Amino acid sequence: MSVGQKLYEGKAKILYATEDPEVLLTYFKDDATAFNAQKRGSIQGKGEMNCAIATHLFKLMIANGVPTHFIEQTSGNEMRVKAVKIIPLEVVVRNIAAGSLCQQTGLKLGTTLNPPLVEFYLKDDALGDPLLTPDRLRVLNLASAAQIEQLIQMANQINSVLQTFFQQCGITLVDFKLEFGTDSRGEIILADEISPDTCRLWDQSETDPDRRVLDKDRFRRDLGNVEGAYRQVMERVLGQTV
Repeated sequence: MSVGQKLYEGKAKILYATEDPEVLLTYFKDDATAFNAQKRGSIQGKGEMNCAIATHLFKLMIANGVPTHFIEQTSGNEMRVKAVKIIPLEVVVRNIAAGSLCQQTGLKLGTTLNPPLVEFYLKDDALGDPLLTPDRLRVLNLASAAQIEQLIQMANQINSVLQTFFQQCGITLVDFKLEFGTDSRGEIILADEISPDTCRLWDQSETDPDRRVLDKDRFRRDLGNVEGAYRQVMERVLGQTV
């Protein structure tokens, strides 16, 4: 499939048009950013590792009845996806208190959240991706009440599938970010990616709070061996059947 015009370049991926208006090509970059791109760097091989991980996890989602934009992986760091209109919300699912939740609430790192917490953030780097209350969601009118309920239901379903899967990998799924879009029929489907860039993942064989980190927190917090952590996640994920 021939690649056309660059449509969008984000912090971690580039989207290209193809000859089919309903199909796009996603290129995964090695670039790494944190703190709304205030910190920038590069992780060798990250694009290919995240593309492989996302491909496997999208197939897992599809096998469990979750509609996604994924079509096929076409090269080491490229995949074909369905064109969607992105809903400008980041849907964050938290199973264990970490990161900003601890900083903003005083909850102790590692506190189990039962049931999991599903939160909505405005997808806007210029505004710092602020947390949205139900009333702010209503005022901004970025999604209907029915769509918000559907996003919550889908987020919880995805969480359930991912928790079981990562448990088999010897990894604890602490929290993660999801993005959704509407396809040409107006149906809500999972988009973006699922990878160590978008998930907080802890190695269950490690008790040290720094050594157990297998995600982008290694880059955010200057813990070192970022590439090794991503590679470990990839090997464990690809070692499990969908």
